[in-house]
Amino acid sequence: MDNVWSAAIHDAVQKTKANIARYGDQFPHVSKNGTYLLNDNTDWTDGFWSGMLWLCYEYTQDETFAEAARKTVQSFKQRLEQNVALDHHDIGFLYSLSAKAQWIIDGDEEAKQLTIRAADKLLSRWREEGQYIQAWGPKGDPKNGGRIIIDCLMNLPLLYWASNTTGNPRYAEVARIHAEQSRRYLVRGDDSSYHTFHFDTDTGIPIGGSTHQGYNNGSTWTRGQAWGVYGFALSYRYTQEQHYLETSRRMARYFLTELPEDDVAYWDFNAAIDENTKRDSSASAIVAAGLLELLDHLPADDPDRSFFEDGLDRSLRSLVANYSTMNQPEAEGLIEHGSYAVLLGHSPDDFTIWGDYYYLEALVRLEKGIKGYWYER
Repeated sequence: MDNVWSAAIHDAVQKTKANIARYGDQFPHVSKNGTYLLNDNTDWTDGFWSGMLWLCYEYTQDETFAEAARKTVQSFKQRLEQNVALDHHDIGFLYSLSAKAQWIIDGDEEAKQLTIRAADKLLSRWREEGQYIQAWGPKGDPKNGGRIIIDCLMNLPLLYWASNTTGNPRYAEVARIHAEQSRRYLVRGDDSSYHTFHFDTDTGIPIGGSTHQGYNNGSTWTRGQAWGVYGFALSYRYTQEQHYLETSRRMARYFLTELPEDDVAYWDFNAAIDENTKRDSSASAIVAAGLLELLDHLPADDPDRSFFEDGLDRSLRSLVANYSTMNQPEAEGLIEHGSYAVLLGHSPDDFTIWGDYYYLEALVRLEKGIKGYWYER
């Protein structure tokens, strides 16, 4: 047991408990002037708040967290029934960390059925012509109809899980094909990554890579690289196909090798660096959680193991020491200096609820072996 980790978790638990009363029935997204902006369960990020509540419950066994988490699942049930703001691929972020988490923890049958219906919703975004899951917007959308995004790798576990749970192989087949397309078109030869890639909507012919939140089309947006590290490791867990593990390993090595001296990422690996360059602590938090997943699959004598263990330790210690709000008891967020979309001016240096979630997930996995909600345990 490491006192650094336990102290950081204790601080996170206390802040999350205080936020239950602050947020009521709403969901935090990103902050402005140190205060989280709230929504009525209408954003792609809302599952992360549910996930934090479930993690805190598993860590503490305090029913306060479970009661609050169950309330969020009821909100997600209404959201799916009313089809509120679900015209995107982030269904896995929403329902793996809310309804699926309740199924894993409580064994609640209604939560399981809700998660399966969410998987059906994600499956409806499959585009047969190009063999991919469309990221944003309706089918045939002139701007986004042919777009895939690296973030989707973290939504695929919802589909893999649905196959395992229902016995229907179609969910996993779609997930695996999309993972293959992501590996082929989003990951570059030097192990860096595109944020997005485009296909012709009619023929499925590949067009080229681009970015939406990165520095430029050819740059490597650090949060995108982080999604790849964790997402490919999860595809390996479900499929046992070695090339997914190898891709996660290669992307993780790239990420760790490109870090600055304090071991926490800037917002893009190709952005010009000066005293005003923004960080993205959330990217490093995602990679910390992803490295724990990757290390789960590496044998004890793997030649890369010590490199990844050292990178995990240095990154997470820096997040705790230099980015956490442990010395700010009234703070709402857990880690500072996250960025949503720097060039777009969207929360370029703020709290992000996904950064807080992955930071907490990494800590409780390291400290107590609590592995999050991407798969059955």
